[in-house]
Amino acid sequence: MTIQTSAAGASAPASAHAPAPAPARGFRVGALALLMLFAAALPMLPFVVKVNPYILNIFMQAATYAVAVLGMTVVLGYTGQIHLGQAAFFGIGAYSVALGTLVLGLNFWLALLLGIVLASLAGFVLGLTTLRVGGHYLAMVTISFQVIFDLILTNWIGLTRGPDGIPGIGRPSLFGYTLADDKAYLLFCVLVLYLVIFGVWWLPKTRLGRAMQAVRENEMAAEVSGVATLVVKVVAFTLCSALGAVGGALYAAGFAYISPDNFSFKISIEFLTMTLLGGSQSPFGGALGTVLLILLPEWLRFLKEVYMAGYGLAVILIMVFMPEGIWGIVARAWRRLRPPRPLVHGAVEPFRLDFPLTDTAPVLQLVNVQKHFGGVRAVDGIDIEVARGTVHALIGPNGSGKTTTLNVLNGIYRPTAGQIIVDGEDLTHASPHVRAGHGVGRTFQNIRLFPALSALENVMIGAQRAHNPIERSESALRQRALSTLDFVGLLDRADRVVRSLPYGHQRLVEIARSLAGSPTLLLLDEPAAGLNQTEKQELVKLLKRLRGHGITIFLIEHDMGLIVQVSDRISVLNFGRKIAEGTPDEVLRHPDVIAAYLGESAHAAA
Repeated sequence: MTIQTSAAGASAPASAHAPAPAPARGFRVGALALLMLFAAALPMLPFVVKVNPYILNIFMQAATYAVAVLGMTVVLGYTGQIHLGQAAFFGIGAYSVALGTLVLGLNFWLALLLGIVLASLAGFVLGLTTLRVGGHYLAMVTISFQVIFDLILTNWIGLTRGPDGIPGIGRPSLFGYTLADDKAYLLFCVLVLYLVIFGVWWLPKTRLGRAMQAVRENEMAAEVSGVATLVVKVVAFTLCSALGAVGGALYAAGFAYISPDNFSFKISIEFLTMTLLGGSQSPFGGALGTVLLILLPEWLRFLKEVYMAGYGLAVILIMVFMPEGIWGIVARAWRRLRPPRPLVHGAVEPFRLDFPLTDTAPVLQLVNVQKHFGGVRAVDGIDIEVARGTVHALIGPNGSGKTTTLNVLNGIYRPTAGQIIVDGEDLTHASPHVRAGHGVGRTFQNIRLFPALSALENVMIGAQRAHNPIERSESALRQRALSTLDFVGLLDRADRVVRSLPYGHQRLVEIARSLAGSPTLLLLDEPAAGLNQTEKQELVKLLKRLRGHGITIFLIEHDMGLIVQVSDRISVLNFGRKIAEGTPDEVLRHPDVIAAYLGESAHAAA
């Protein structure tokens, strides 16, 4: 037998939402048409207006640099990983084209492919270091990589020709036409840049892009939601490196000469500054920051001897007073100006839970689970079975090991000893994202959401976990997220950035994110913490609905009134050991439980 249920009466039906009004659609179509017209006309200007060759070189540098900066948008803006070695990958692409065409006799496209492969391999290896280091330690690793690359370029004269550099680099042919003319080559570079901008802009709308943003916002929450964080970071570094190589290859062919000075640590700092100046979380910001940082010295040359000081001051002022970057200001103004549009078009499918009820095996088994921190036995050999379709509460005084048990259960901590079996699978040594793929959902005592993303995006990240028994298409993920938000009563808040939501709504978004992954087992760590009495009663109703729909819940909570209302069975911990287990009535009358909560003397007096 299988339950297939929906959230009757959870919120207003989505069919009540009308399609986007025609004026809003017309405004967006008109704005998009103007943007596309401007983008198409810009690279054609040199063909209709006489342009100084020096100006062409400046824009050629901006276009090739921007491709590498967009790689920084992926790794820094989307994934939140500090990277100070992008000039090395820029150099790998440039030297691959130079040496490939002049020494190995390859054509430009094969040499470019060679550069992309070499840079991607180096980026892959660099990304693997994120398994062990992060933050400023990762920055030091990337700086070290850049310094090693600089030393190789300068000292391996037999290969790189050292400080003398490599002249005479040829330009590619396209459809039999050699791009020898500067205007034609600039047009080619701009078209490549547009393609890269589109790809980087589209990336956040994919599973991989959402996973990257989840890692940036909260790595632990991403992992327990089913995101393989190491894989995502390695992919981000690999993509960043590949884009750096493409930019370097275009630069080398455009200027026909390269030397180690073109790829020094100073250039990596420039790439980082361009990314932050324009806005690290948008490809348009990265491109804008690149153009501004290259043009700004030219605009300030009228200051003569002090123009570099003016240039530095301008950059400092922009970055201090516009921490979101220039594009962040533009995007915020655009959101205020554009007409609002409804997020939901048509009916939202009912939220469905499909759980077999004939299987009598327990969903969760903890067998002699232990977790020691040095000499402290935080969890000391507990055995718990959680029956399918029930709410099983874990209670105990502060410091009794409840949250540690939950962290061991979903893989944040590795157990010192014992077994963890979920739905017949031994997951004792599985990582959190693997456990999420086996149907283990999780919320936290201190809410862990992805603050810069909308409620819908947060829930979609939960829905895209591996082995979720829903369709894999983007539209199916979106529908699943919308139906889950409808189930918890937040459909009308789906497009809101979660950090702007009230605390109680953030709790519901976190629960919805776990529910969207169709969890076999839902772990709730003090879900009522910080809620007022009205919100607690709404939470009780939600938990009762979930229990009625056949979902299995393992719950930690201090509010005994809530525990009694929703729990089928309770286990009690004290000093890491299980001291009692049974129905709520049995447990709350147990003398050891009374002693643990009230103390021995109080128990004796009673």
